[in-house]
Amino acid sequence: MSDFLKDSDRDENRDRNELERDEYRELESYGRDDDEALAEGFEAYGLRDELARALEKKGFDTPTPVQCKVLKADWRSRDLIVRARTGSGKTLAFLLPLLQDMRASERSPRLLVLAPTRELAQQTAREAEWLVRYLDVSVVSLVGGLEMSPQLRALREGAAIVVGTPGRTRDHIERGSLRTGEIRCVVLDEGDQMLDMGFREELEAILDALPRERRTWLFSATMPPEVRALADRYLEDPLTLTLTEEGEQHEDILHRVYMIPSRRRFEGLVNILLWEHPKRSLIFCHTRMESIEIAQRLQDEGFNAAALHGDMTQRERNAVLASFKSGSMPCLVATNVAARGLDVEGVTHVIQLGLPDDRETFVHRSGRTGRAGHEGTNLILLSPLEAGRFRAMLRTTQMKVEWQDVPGLDRIRTVQREVAEEKLLSAPLDAEYSSYLAWAEDLLERAEPKVLIAKLLGALNSRTAKGYNLGADLERECERRSRGSVRGDYVPSGKPRRTDARPRGTMTRLRSSQGGARDVGRVLNAICTALKVERCEVGAIRLKDDHVLVELLPLALSRLEQGRAGLARWGLYPEEESHYDRGRRGSNGVPKPHYRRGGGD
Repeated sequence: MSDFLKDSDRDENRDRNELERDEYRELESYGRDDDEALAEGFEAYGLRDELARALEKKGFDTPTPVQCKVLKADWRSRDLIVRARTGSGKTLAFLLPLLQDMRASERSPRLLVLAPTRELAQQTAREAEWLVRYLDVSVVSLVGGLEMSPQLRALREGAAIVVGTPGRTRDHIERGSLRTGEIRCVVLDEGDQMLDMGFREELEAILDALPRERRTWLFSATMPPEVRALADRYLEDPLTLTLTEEGEQHEDILHRVYMIPSRRRFEGLVNILLWEHPKRSLIFCHTRMESIEIAQRLQDEGFNAAALHGDMTQRERNAVLASFKSGSMPCLVATNVAARGLDVEGVTHVIQLGLPDDRETFVHRSGRTGRAGHEGTNLILLSPLEAGRFRAMLRTTQMKVEWQDVPGLDRIRTVQREVAEEKLLSAPLDAEYSSYLAWAEDLLERAEPKVLIAKLLGALNSRTAKGYNLGADLERECERRSRGSVRGDYVPSGKPRRTDARPRGTMTRLRSSQGGARDVGRVLNAICTALKVERCEVGAIRLKDDHVLVELLPLALSRLEQGRAGLARWGLYPEEESHYDRGRRGSNGVPKPHYRRGGGD
C-alpha cells in the first residue's frame, strides 16, 4: 500500500496535472499580515458608545487581525478588497467600520450586504441585529425560499441595513420595494463564490442600480479572473488587504486522508465515523441525490443524521441547521450550499466524500471546522485513483496531510468498546438510575453476573453500527491500479484498456461562457446539479477553448433538455445537433459526429 501511495501521482494524466498547477499557481500569491493585530482591544479604535456596549454585552473584547486591519481609520473611506481566511471574523470586520458613522434611528437603506447563500445572509443579518441593538436601526434579510410579504413589510417600515442574496435582492430592486438612492455602502461577501454560483448578471444589475457615490467593499478568499474583472469595473482605486497565506488557512486544522475502495464509499464513511467518533461532523457530498441517500443510509445504520441541500425550502433548511447547532443531530450531510459562510460552533470534523471539485472548494469545506482559533479535523475519503489526483493538487501547497488506510473491523471494535465503557462507567447515578438499583439486585440473584453483563452489553451494542471489512477490497484495487488495469489508465503498451462493462454514453457538446468550463470538476458538478444525476451518469469530459465535450449516459442525456436552465447558471449551453456516438471512432480514437434527427433516438 505504501508503494502505491508513493507512486500514485505518476499514474495521472500529465496534461491535466499541468493545467491544475497553472490554475492553482495564482492562488499562491498571498501576502502576510505583519501587524501586531492582537496587541490592542476594541477600545483602541474609537468605536462609538453604542457599538462598544453591544460588543461588551456579547463578550467581545479583542479584535481579530482582519478586524484590526479594516478598522484603521486612514482607509475606511476607500473601496476595499479584503482577502482573509475563513472563520477569521470577517462579518464584524465590515460591519463595525461601516456602522461607525450611521445615524441613530435611520430608516432608509444605507448599507447593503450581498452574500452567496441564504444561510450566510441570514447569519450576517443576525450578527448585525445584535450589533445595532443600541443604535435603534432595523435590519432586513432578503433571501429566496421565504415569503415576500414579511420582507416587503420590513422594507416599508424602514430598514437601514439590508442583507440579501443576489437573486432576491435584484427582485426587490426591480419591484421598487428596495429603494437604492440613499445606499452609501455595499459589501460583496464571498465574492468569488457568488460568481462561481452564476450570480454575475444579478450582481451587475444590483451594482448598476446603486448610486455612483458609494463605498464598495469586496471580501473574497481567492481572486480568479472573473472576480478581478468585477472589481475593475465597479471598484474605484481599491486598496487590497491580504491577511493570510494559503498555508495559514489550515494551521488550526488537522488534515487526514483515508484510502477506501472506490465502490464502497458509504461503508468507508461508516467505518470512519465509528473510528473517529466525532462529536459534531459536517459531511460533504457532490450532489443533492447523494446527500439524501447517504443521510438516509446513515439513519438506517443507527446514526442521527440529516441532509442539507439547495432544493430544500428555507424553513426545512433552518430546521435542520437548528438541530445541528443544538447538537441533537450530530451528523449533517451537505452539498456545497453549506460550504460558504456556515458558521456552526463546535464542528469537530469535516468529512469530504471523494475528490473536491477544485482547491477553492476544498479550502472552504475545510474551513467549516477549526474556526476562530479552535482546533478541528478535516477528513478526506478517497479511492486510489482519486488519491493520485489529490496528491497532484497538493504539490503547490504547504499543507501537511496524514495518509491512512480505512480502519478494519478489529480496530473499530476496540474503539467502540472503549467508547461504550467510558460512557457506561462515567454515567452519574442520579435519581433516574437509582430507580433501577432494586431491579439490578433482583437480576443478580437470578443470573450469573458475568453472563448478565454480557447480555446487557450485547443488547446495548445491537443498536449501534458494526462497521465493514474493507481491507481486502482496498488491497485488490490498489494492486489493479498499480498494474494499470483500472478503467481509464494506460497500460505499458500505450493502448487504453477497458476492464468494465459500463454502458456507452453519448458525447454532447456544451458551449461555455467565460468561466463556464474552467476545470473538469466544476463541469462535472454543474451537470450533476443541473440534470439531477449521480456522477456515474457522466463519463469523459474534454475541455476546449469555447466549449466542452461531455459523455452523457442515457439517464443524463434524457434530462438534458429540462436541465438547460440549470446548466445556463453555470455558463454551459447545450448546442443543437451536437451529439456524438461514443461507439463510432476514427483511427485516432476521436468520436465521429452522429447527429440526432427529429424524433430519432
